[in-house]
Amino acid sequence: MPPGADDDPHQASDPTDKSLTGQALADSLSNAQEHHHHHHLLLEPPEDRWRWRRRIRENRHQLVVYRLFVGIGGLLLICLGFLSGPLPGPGGIPLVLLGLAVWASEFEWANRLMERFKHGVRRYKSWTRRGKVVFWLLFFACCGLIGYGYLLILGIPPWLPKGPASILQRLPGV
Repeated sequence: MPPGADDDPHQASDPTDKSLTGQALADSLSNAQEHHHHHHLLLEPPEDRWRWRRRIRENRHQLVVYRLFVGIGGLLLICLGFLSGPLPGPGGIPLVLLGLAVWASEFEWANRLMERFKHGVRRYKSWTRRGKVVFWLLFFACCGLIGYGYLLILGIPPWLPKGPASILQRLPGV
């Protein structure tokens, strides 16, 4: 459990929990759906696991300001992810996912998108080693084709150092 989270035995059970069956699953799904706004934009949990966020949710004005900061913070992280994507080192995708996680804490659509991403990661983990190797070979082949197409259309970037530029000049059509 994350630091600062309260250990609440009355917290609603997870509707996706495979151990739930029959009526318990139906009750859990019903309870989960009752606590969402009708417009499916904002998350309205019945109880928040963090005390500081529960206090914010008690004051409507603070909640609006908090959600505004969550929205801007998530957008900032996503924009930084897109800007740092082409640069060497971490950035790019991890920052975009972090921004999505920030949004998912308050916005239902982002929460659903994050759940889809997590489901995809779980599916990927269940693949065989051979399937993973084939996936990555196809992924890098597609990236190479996109990069080659870029070079064919726009040419070699003028800011590229001479060493890599001279190697790229040997490619057919560049």
